[in-house]
Amino acid sequence: FFIISCHCTDNVAMSLQDCTYFTRKEILRLFYRYRDLAPQLVPLDYTNHPDVKLPYELIGSMPELKDNPFRQRIAEVFSDDGEGNMTLDDFLDMFSVLSEMAPRDLKAYYAFKIYDFNNDDFICKSDLEKTLNKLTRNELTEDEVRMVCEKVIDEADLDNDGRLSLEDFQHMIVRAPEFLRYSSGNLLFTI
Repeated sequence: FFIISCHCTDNVAMSLQDCTYFTRKEILRLFYRYRDLAPQLVPLDYTNHPDVKLPYELIGSMPELKDNPFRQRIAEVFSDDGEGNMTLDDFLDMFSVLSEMAPRDLKAYYAFKIYDFNNDDFICKSDLEKTLNKLTRNELTEDEVRMVCEKVIDEADLDNDGRLSLEDFQHMIVRAPEFLRYSSGNLLFTI
């Protein structure tokens, strides 16, 4: 994503539309949302490809994220730096994937990444515990969390290695679609 502003050319707008699930008008609306977070940092004209990154503190304070228990993980997963500081590209990618228009398998892929707290490309027991605690806002006892995590791994771990691969996770979602519906309720954005 390179040029975003009122000066956006049709070719650039079309390429942005090809990379997201948004119309040109929605992309412009999101650009202004991004810019409104720090107008002193974000220029109106993106033709010179400015190297702008908004800090996580600003991203995490957005209405779509501020009450989400996964706000920091969402920002970390979608940011190139892995720390939640976002370029405009990162911002548009996040909104695109978490929009209602994104396909279910893409949402599942990013839900997997968000729940993989240690970034090892597997969801282990520790990742599941953190995920469950965030989903329930720490309302379960340690024993309840442990029991649920063991049950999830027992039922979803197809190769019996004690952790969930992306394939295991996607298979679990096919068998229990309400899981993605419930968890993505915390993730969906509208523009």
